[in-house]
Amino acid sequence: MQADRPKQYLTIAGKTILEHTLNNLYAHPQIKKIIVALSSEDEYFSQLPLANQPWVKRVHGGSERADSVLAGLDSIQDEDWVLVHDAARPCLAHDDLSKLLAIATHSPHGAILACRARDTMKRGSSSQAILHTECRDNLWHALTPQFFPLKLLRSALTSALKQKVQITDEASAIEWAQGKVHLVEGRSSNIKVTQPEDLQLAEFYLQHKVAL
Repeated sequence: MQADRPKQYLTIAGKTILEHTLNNLYAHPQIKKIIVALSSEDEYFSQLPLANQPWVKRVHGGSERADSVLAGLDSIQDEDWVLVHDAARPCLAHDDLSKLLAIATHSPHGAILACRARDTMKRGSSSQAILHTECRDNLWHALTPQFFPLKLLRSALTSALKQKVQITDEASAIEWAQGKVHLVEGRSSNIKVTQPEDLQLAEFYLQHKVAL
């Protein structure tokens, strides 16, 4: 992001990306508590107005995404299902979240938000030459939140880490454990702020309520 701080602490419309993300999640009627995995060296979160809200709980994250997610899972008791969401996705639409949460009534292994691949997909070489064009039928971009039974996700992540399996998202851990993860189609406006130009796009969605 070419910034002097982690991207979740960059500001859009007077608030950090993380504040937009957490406030948006908590505004959904089915969300009662949010666990935030933070680096032990994080010096920004405690300065946020929401840092001491009773619905926010902090845990120390790990070196990899899976380690941080496990730290959050280990702090949860008496819950059957959990959502995992990226801090840098502030534009999640509530109706998409509602569709995802509804999966608990008919899927034993959980689901993720995703959007269909729209562009022509190319398979490239290590030297960035096109090898061939991929068929985009049934190709999806994985988004978050991702929604799974707590015990299943904890077991899958723990086992995968012990066996040094590469885990890129929570769904990949469930897939590795032979679970059947469903796809719930969501809006493409649920972007992950990754590059500097994404800030302006996220600001547009947030200010014009395109996504929410």
